[in-house]
Amino acid sequence: MGRRALALAALTIGLLGGCTDGADRAGGGAEDDGGGATGEPWHDEVTAAGAAGTIGAGGPCPLPVTFDLAEGWRAKAVEAPDPGDELGNEVVEALTRRGGSTVRCELDGRAVTPGFLRVWTVDGAGTSARQALEAFVDAEEGLTEPQYRETRPGDLDVVEATWLRRRVLTDEDLREWALAVQVGDRTVLVEASSTSFGEPVDLLPAYRLARDTLAGQA
Repeated sequence: MGRRALALAALTIGLLGGCTDGADRAGGGAEDDGGGATGEPWHDEVTAAGAAGTIGAGGPCPLPVTFDLAEGWRAKAVEAPDPGDELGNEVVEALTRRGGSTVRCELDGRAVTPGFLRVWTVDGAGTSARQALEAFVDAEEGLTEPQYRETRPGDLDVVEATWLRRRVLTDEDLREWALAVQVGDRTVLVEASSTSFGEPVDLLPAYRLARDTLAGQA
C-alpha cells in the first residue's frame, strides 16, 4: 500500500506538471503539410535523439507497437487501479484516462530534460488515428490553438497534433505535441509533456525518435 501511494504521488506530480489556469479553448484547424515545417509550431528542424533501447516488445511496457527509447530516458508501466482502493481509484481514473484513451506507459526524461512522454491506448477497437487524437485533445480543458497534420516518417502513417497549454507558474503558453497511429484494430497515442520548469522543445528529440521508429508488433 505504501508503494502504491508513492507511485500514485509520482504519477500525480508528473501528470499535473503542466496544469492550466482553465483558459478557454480556441478553435483549431488542420495542417496536413507532411513534415518539413521549421519553427513554430512543429519545429521539424529538431532531429531525433540517439536510441538506447526499445519500448513495447516485452519489458516494462508491452504495447501494440514498438519504438526506440532515447538515451537517458526511463520507462515504467502505469499501474492499473487497485479494486480495494476506492478513493485512490477516483484519482487514478482522473489522471490516467482521457478522451477514450488510457495511459499505459510513462517515459521519464528528467535525467536529461524536464519532461515526459506518455503512451496511451484507445479503449475502443477500430478507432482511426485522427478520431482518437481529436478526442484526446478535445477532452482536455484549457488547451488552445490545436493543429493537426499527417506524416509518414517511418513504417506507419502518423497523425500529429500540437496545441498551447497555459503554464500558471510562469504565466506563459507552452507548446505540446502528440501523435496517434493505428495498427490493425488498435490505436496508440504518444504525448510529449514538459514539467513546470521544462522547455517544451527539449522534448522533441525523444519524441521524434519515438515517432520515426514506430512499428507494429508482428
